[in-house]
Amino acid sequence: MSDRPRFITAEGFARIRAEYEQLFGSERPKLVETISWAAGNGDRSENGDYIYGRKRLREIDRRLGYLSKVMKNAKVVDPASQPDRDVIRFGATVELADEDDARRILTLVGDDEADAGAGRIAWGSPMARALVGARIGDERVVRLPAGEKSWEVVAISYP
Repeated sequence: MSDRPRFITAEGFARIRAEYEQLFGSERPKLVETISWAAGNGDRSENGDYIYGRKRLREIDRRLGYLSKVMKNAKVVDPASQPDRDVIRFGATVELADEDDARRILTLVGDDEADAGAGRIAWGSPMARALVGARIGDERVVRLPAGEKSWEVVAISYP
């Protein structure tokens, strides 16, 4: 992960902080206690609690390191403070229509808070990069793995 700023919404930052605090303040201490108890039982070579606990502790520590870097490099952006609300920028919720008039609603969010199933796409995704700077009525062609697809911007809103 580079040390460049990572744009994120306030809600996304709060979710990442909550996950960090839950892992660091609750899950990790319980696991350390379990590992200590298992280590005190003698032979560690066939002790499932000890072996699994150590593995899970490494996973938690890796995740904590990643979340820490994300929070350190995060640049919280309030989409509601966008000055030009008729142009697609970070945090915009966009309604799109394709050639068959099939509608799709997407919100452009930070890379660490994207969830395509919920309609939140990463700021750095091909679809988001194609939409940035568009206005209502603009048509954008997006190159996807399945081929090119044309979308028309129907509506733009900010929270």
